Amino acid sequence: MNMSQAPGRDCKEGMSLIDMFNMFPDEDTANKWFESVAWNAGRVCGHCGSDHTSTVKSGKPMPYWCTSCRSYFSVKTGTPLQKSKVPMQKWGIAIYLCLTSLKSVSSMKLHRDIKVSQPTAWFMLHRLREAWMEDDDYAFGAPLKLTKPVLTASDPICPTASMKS
Repeated sequence: MNMSQAPGRDCKEGMSLIDMFNMFPDEDTANKWFESVAWNAGRVCGHCGSDHTSTVKSGKPMPYWCTSCRSYFSVKTGTPLQKSKVPMQKWGIAIYLCLTSLKSVSSMKLHRDIKVSQPTAWFMLHRLREAWMEDDDYAFGAPLKLTKPVLTASDPICPTASMKS
């Protein structure tokens, strides 16, 4: 019997921990990945939403300049990661750990796993959870959609229906 099809085995294919570390081997790669996800249709300013942007040669204070609103910005601007000094690689790992954990990740566990202070870990988790709750398109914040009919107390097969009779 093939182990991938054995009873009780999950047949879904996800990203392993090794895949995640290969995805974010260093800070530069993590930045490029976040930019490709956030700006898949092209770079836009996090302040005004304009696509009239340019790259700052020195990268200081931020790597991009908006010619419309005349301000510096980065991929963090306008996101829950804004004003965070935590490296993008650690943000990527934190997101992976939160999404793959069966229960919620504690700030103490995150603090140990990615080597940040406990208050920083708490801040990161708070920002991620807040973002997931505010985003209507994301599964955690979207209204519950039922695909099957719901049993009510008036249904004959519902156990509470016999108790109320």
